[in-house]
Amino acid sequence: MAGDPDMAELRDLVGEIVKEIAGTASHKTLAGHLGRIGLPAPSGEGSKAELASSSLRAVPDMRLPAVAERIVDTFELLTAARRTALQDLWWAVENHPPISKRARRELSRVLDLEDFREHYVRFRALLDRLFVLDNDPFPWDGHNRGLGADIDRHVGSFPDWSAEHLFEQLGAFDASDRRFALLLEGLASADTIPDESKQRSVIEDLNPLLKPDGLELRETGADDGYPVFRLIAIRSRSRRPKNLYFAALRKPDIRITDTIDNEIEILSNADDVLHYDRPINVGGLRWGALQTWWMETYQVTDDVAAKWQLHRRMESSLPNNSPYQYRFFKTYYNLFRAAGPDLPVLIPEVVLHWDPKTIRARGVHALLNHRMDFLIFLPHDRRIVLEVDGMQHYAIETAAQPLRYVADPATYAKTMRGSRALALNGYEVHRFGTHELRDDPAARETMRTFFDLLFRDSGVTIKASPE
Repeated sequence: MAGDPDMAELRDLVGEIVKEIAGTASHKTLAGHLGRIGLPAPSGEGSKAELASSSLRAVPDMRLPAVAERIVDTFELLTAARRTALQDLWWAVENHPPISKRARRELSRVLDLEDFREHYVRFRALLDRLFVLDNDPFPWDGHNRGLGADIDRHVGSFPDWSAEHLFEQLGAFDASDRRFALLLEGLASADTIPDESKQRSVIEDLNPLLKPDGLELRETGADDGYPVFRLIAIRSRSRRPKNLYFAALRKPDIRITDTIDNEIEILSNADDVLHYDRPINVGGLRWGALQTWWMETYQVTDDVAAKWQLHRRMESSLPNNSPYQYRFFKTYYNLFRAAGPDLPVLIPEVVLHWDPKTIRARGVHALLNHRMDFLIFLPHDRRIVLEVDGMQHYAIETAAQPLRYVADPATYAKTMRGSRALALNGYEVHRFGTHELRDDPAARETMRTFFDLLFRDSGVTIKASPE
């Protein structure tokens, strides 16, 4: 976020490393080196350091964490200390679930390091990725006395350290929330212990101690046959998404072909509704993932063509009688177009409930509010429902004078009842009155303020595009 001290410090540190990268390149290869870490090709004249600095200045704050991450992934000369400093700075401008020191200490006390000794090399690699182990590459007497060497001795060769003592030595109790979360996820990962029964045993030990902090290590997918666990904030009745039906042009004809595996078949025209059938990861659903799905599903090979096809298809699902809903959709993508593939998708016309019977046939047991105007999946399983409310949400048309509406308590109560039901099922509901979206400038100002605050609260580093 612009103006944050952490962001300024991150830019300074990235700037130092960018100058070092420039020093190892020639004028001819500089653009390629900068491109590897996500910086634009420099233009104009000047020294390599000046050109590299100008390239960095062209990067807005919202893209800086991504540059830092690319540096960590690709810059071979990066020391463990600088890697850690970069990570902590870019994580500081994000919003990660807090993990209390009490929980951290109690977690360390239930861990048995013996569970990791069978695959010690993997365990040691996890610690190397996350902490500075201070190995001295030039010991004066041939004996390395860094923290890494102590861990090798007291955990690997002659085990006499407890997990609590190891965490103390690593600085894990004072580490950033994100670093500690990655440590927990790593301890439960098949990359560390390639044994599913042991993975699940670790989860069973840790989750009860995470619950008081409103957290859990939840199974979010699979990798090479092993379960993958991610640390998430527990929300009311939150669940891993199984199906996403959206951009519905009309009520789809659906049947369940396998109730055990929740296999669903769309019998109506496949164009009536889009079905995103891929896992939604811990970072939410971003435009890049949805566009990749579109390209692979509909065999589109051109990025630009896929982008516009998908956008037009979603736009076509918006009701013809709701110009304000269309304005909301159009304004969102105009406001944040610069974010590109990192932008959380504003998903229109999402099918929430599906019932083969009509509301009249089902009677009092009918599922109301079967479609959402818009849905956004944000990090850590936050599901944001956005509704654009016209008069039909709080008023009824008079019989004597068509097109004239009067406030109706029963209609308003029905709208609020639907909001409460969504909230109790783990969705966050935000309603916009059409008066707030009465014209483009009003919609832009209202939505810019709302989404800046929403993204900041969710740790999504995206800012509105310049006018």
